[in-house]
Amino acid sequence: MGMRADKTLQGAALLTVSALLFSLMGVGIREVSVSVNNESVVFFRNLVGVLFFLPLIVFKGFRPLKTTRLKSHLWRTTFGLAAMYCFFYAIAQLPLADAMLFTYSAPLFTPLIAWWWLKEPLTKRMLLTTGIGLVGVLLVAKPSAALLDSQALVGLAASVLAAFAFVSIREMSDSEPAFRIVFYFSLFSALLSAVPLTWAWQPMNQHELGLLLVIGLLATASQIIMSKAYGLASPGLIGPFAYLAIVFAGLIAWLRWGETPDATSLIGAALIFSASLLSIARSARR
Repeated sequence: MGMRADKTLQGAALLTVSALLFSLMGVGIREVSVSVNNESVVFFRNLVGVLFFLPLIVFKGFRPLKTTRLKSHLWRTTFGLAAMYCFFYAIAQLPLADAMLFTYSAPLFTPLIAWWWLKEPLTKRMLLTTGIGLVGVLLVAKPSAALLDSQALVGLAASVLAAFAFVSIREMSDSEPAFRIVFYFSLFSALLSAVPLTWAWQPMNQHELGLLLVIGLLATASQIIMSKAYGLASPGLIGPFAYLAIVFAGLIAWLRWGETPDATSLIGAALIFSASLLSIARSARR
């Protein structure tokens, strides 16, 4: 039990930090999207990710970034970038709480995909904690009728694609360190997301560029920490910790915009926490 449980706890702790950074990034996106279009936000978020690695390349050369798993990195980018566009579209088209719900329903699909793709065990208990987590997310997000709309399918696509991206990280983490996974994701995503800018480019002021820089740094740090977490422990085990981001986002929205949570949101937050704690208790008992 010792080593394995330690790794699971480390993975869970890292995923929690990653969730906090991710919710701060969400706040940044919400602030900047008032005046900056989606295409620019996606591109700059990825460009900053590439720039983040420049010091490493300057000091260590390209050797740490050499890979034999280019195909895995391309799959990871395909899932991750498609999820990012779908998610940003959902933020633009749906109420924010509904859009958030979709990003956080990704951990629901993760154990199923990990079971199907990596043959990782799927237990009744995993399905139970996932279910509790989902009820919590629904109570916090209180989806509106718009959720059953065709635009909501884009949001649902975002969460399924994100779950595939998490599992693809797990699939190559045996040979690829977290920083390399994030480097190739940023590089390929920046190149691909530059294409829409040919028709969607807009001039930006210093404040907007500053916000985009912060969003990119938060996103990249969040990704590196998340990739490390999924390398340490099975996505089925620590997945519910990704839900904490919705609790953090709620807290920040309350402090920043005075949006007060109601009783159902608080019950939902409690269920999200319990699902996360249940999944840790499960791995410690092993």
